[in-house]
Amino acid sequence: MSNNIPNIRVGQGYDIHPFKDGRPMVLGGVTFETPYGLDGHSDADVLTHAICDALLGAAGLADIGHFFPNDDPKYKGINSQELLKEVAKSLKERSFIIGNIDAMLIAEKPKIAGSIDQMKSHIAASANIETDQIGVKATTNEKLGSLGRAEGIAALATALIMKI
Repeated sequence: MSNNIPNIRVGQGYDIHPFKDGRPMVLGGVTFETPYGLDGHSDADVLTHAICDALLGAAGLADIGHFFPNDDPKYKGINSQELLKEVAKSLKERSFIIGNIDAMLIAEKPKIAGSIDQMKSHIAASANIETDQIGVKATTNEKLGSLGRAEGIAALATALIMKI
């Protein structure tokens, strides 16, 4: 690629997990006080997983499951912020910097509005970027489908990275 054309890349990420009683509810590195959480091999943080996939995709790398397989005991119960730190490190090793991350949670519950700044702080620290480079939003599924019936949570993320 010509030195006159910036190497800017965009990636998308998606994750979904069902609810499970007795599990911790972790979203964006924040633990919510609920009697239910999300079912998964790690802490099942759908927001952070979608962000990891967006960053990996932007860099042209394989998905989160390739790097952190859900059948590897090493990742059982792991804090997903640790996975995001590894993804950010992989990008840095390949001379990429993160421009921004925009993410959306799709859930009927729990309500997250009061925790968005805390989520952004956790994500920023793990990705080694500033909080103003991160957007976190939430919406419901208007009572439609499995998400609308409050059977779980999904997350979408978009990331912009640049080669330096």
